Amino acid sequence: MTHAPGHPAGTGTSPEPFREPFPAVPDQRTPDPEPAPAPPGARKPGRDRYLDLLRSLALFRVVVYHLFGWAWLTVLFPSMGVMFALAGSLMARSLSRPALGVIRSRIRRLLPPMWAFGAVVLTLLFAGGWNPADDPDHGDTWGLLGLVNYLVPIGAPPFPWHIGSPSGLLDDTWAVQAAGPLWYLRAYLWFVIASPLLLWAFRRAPWPTLLAPLGLTAVVGTGLVTVPGETGNAVTDFAVYGGCWVLGFAHHEGLLKQIPRYVSVSCASLVMAFGLWWASNHLGADGWDLNDIPLAQATWSFGFVVILLQYSPSWQELPGRLKKWDRLVTLSNNRAVTVYLWHNLLIMATVPVIDLVYKLPFMQNAQAADALGTTYQLWMFCLVWPLIGLTIVAVGWLEDLAAKRRPRLWPNGARRGGSRGGNGRSISRR
Repeated sequence: MTHAPGHPAGTGTSPEPFREPFPAVPDQRTPDPEPAPAPPGARKPGRDRYLDLLRSLALFRVVVYHLFGWAWLTVLFPSMGVMFALAGSLMARSLSRPALGVIRSRIRRLLPPMWAFGAVVLTLLFAGGWNPADDPDHGDTWGLLGLVNYLVPIGAPPFPWHIGSPSGLLDDTWAVQAAGPLWYLRAYLWFVIASPLLLWAFRRAPWPTLLAPLGLTAVVGTGLVTVPGETGNAVTDFAVYGGCWVLGFAHHEGLLKQIPRYVSVSCASLVMAFGLWWASNHLGADGWDLNDIPLAQATWSFGFVVILLQYSPSWQELPGRLKKWDRLVTLSNNRAVTVYLWHNLLIMATVPVIDLVYKLPFMQNAQAADALGTTYQLWMFCLVWPLIGLTIVAVGWLEDLAAKRRPRLWPNGARRGGSRGGNGRSISRR
C-alpha cells in the first residue's frame, strides 16, 4: 500500500489513507443574490452538475485507491487537486458575502460530522488500552493537547501507530488508517481561513497568486528547504494544493475562459509533462504514486485541473446517459463529508465480515479457500458500498444539522413520489 512522506504505511489488507482528498463541503442551497456585479466571464450562480460529477468521481476514486492501492490511479485522476479546485471555486462564490460569516459557516459544517467520527475512534482507542499520557510519541503536554484536534482540526490528531494484535479483529494499524483522513480537515481549514486574503491577492495580481504555490512547492517539496514535523507536512500540503485552490478562484472569476483554449491546454500539457518527468527521476518505494512526490503532484494536478475547468460545460443537469447516475451524484455530494471520513474504517470493517465466510461448511476445503483468498479485495470492494450506505443513514444526517437544514436519511434528490426536483438539484437545499 502507499503512504505519504512523514506518515507510517499500513500493513496487511488495511488501506492507506494519506494524501487523498477529503471532499469539500458542497453548498447545496440556492445561491444568495450577488451584492455586486460579477467580474466579466464569471460563473453564473446555481448548481453546476459538471462540478458535482467531478466531485463524485473523485470520491469514488479515493475509495478505490485506498482499497487496492494502485499507484497509477494518482496519475489517471488526481483527486486531491480536483477536490481542492472545486472547494476553491465554491469558496470564491461564497465570499461575495462577509468573509467572517463564510469562514464560520464552512467550519461549522465540518465539526459535527467530525465530532461523531472522533468520538467513535477515540472510544475504540481507549477501549483498546491506548493511554495518550503513556504514549512515547504523544505523552508530553503538547501531545495531550493534541487531542483537541479531534474537536477542532487546527493540527494533526494523535493516535498510536500500532494498537491491538495483528491477528485481532482489525489490523493493528487500524488507528493510523482510520485517523488518516483527518489530516485534510487541517489543510481545508487553513485554506478556508486564508481564502479572503488569497482572493484579495488574486483579484489584484492573478498570475503571481496562481503560480506562487508551485514556486513554494519547488522550495519545500523538493528538500531544498526542510520544515520538520507536522508543521512541515502542513506547509507542504498548503503549497502542493494551493495552486489548485486558486485555480478554483480563476474558474469562478472567469479568468480561464478569457484565455484561448489552445493556449491554456498547451501550457497545461507542458506543466503536466514536467510533472511526469520530475516523477520519473524521483520515484519512491511505491513507484509512480504521485502522493509521495510533492512537486510532481503539484504540477500534474495543476495542469490536469486547468484542462478539466477549461472544458467545463457548466451543466444545469446531467446530459444523456449520465442522467441515470443523477441520484447517486446528488447523494454523494450531499454526503461527501460522511463518505470520506468513514470510508477507511469501513474498508477495514469488511475484513472481519468476509473472514466469517471461511467458517461456512462449503468453505472447508483448500480450493474454496484459495478462491476466496484470490478474490478477497474484490469482495471488500463489493461489501464496502453497503457499509457506506448504512453509515450514511446512521450518521449522515449530521451534515444537515451542521448546515442548519432539516435532517434527511437518504438525500439523493428524489421526491417521495419517486420523481426528482427540477434541474437535477436536491429538493432540500442548504
